[in-house]
Amino acid sequence: MSAKESPVSPPAQYVQSPVVEAHQLQDDGTIPNNPKLPLLIYQGAVKLNTQDGASIIEQLLEAHQWGGSWRNGIYPYVHYHSTAHEVLAVFSGSAKVQFGGKHGVSVTLHTGDVVIIPAGVAHKKLGSSQSFAVVGAYPKGQEWDMCYGKTDERPEVDRNIASVALPAADPIYGAQGPLLKYWGQSAPVGEP
Repeated sequence: MSAKESPVSPPAQYVQSPVVEAHQLQDDGTIPNNPKLPLLIYQGAVKLNTQDGASIIEQLLEAHQWGGSWRNGIYPYVHYHSTAHEVLAVFSGSAKVQFGGKHGVSVTLHTGDVVIIPAGVAHKKLGSSQSFAVVGAYPKGQEWDMCYGKTDERPEVDRNIASVALPAADPIYGAQGPLLKYWGQSAPVGEP
């Protein structure tokens, strides 16, 4: 490497400036969604022209303090987490996904898209290509639960959602990422 070249960590070369969509989803009486934080969709955030796109995404997430990662699809039924935020990064295929319950938004996700789901926001796969797969993860220190919009879940889940800390960093872009702009600093980072 010459003196003029700067070292680039392998995952950083795959990060692109995204088109950001923000959706503030309202409580519909069944699904609480999140009263303060919008759902964020980063279109084309990660350029994956490699066979092991999932590993690239996992490295990015780990570097930005998002852990507990897994590889799979998205469940084809309504569910949400009241105790953790979640990131889903598409590394293969495409899918139509509903966020926020039956009164929410439906979005088609493609390879390289990233979705940051605030605690309380429901998600459900409506359909997908056969190759559809994501890496999912959670901010370090947050343990996820599974909720389904059942009446007996409330008001406990509302209290849980209100106490979930903001992540320390954007899962893809780190300390300067769009998440911090859209989610602000309404709570101390890393603390409820």
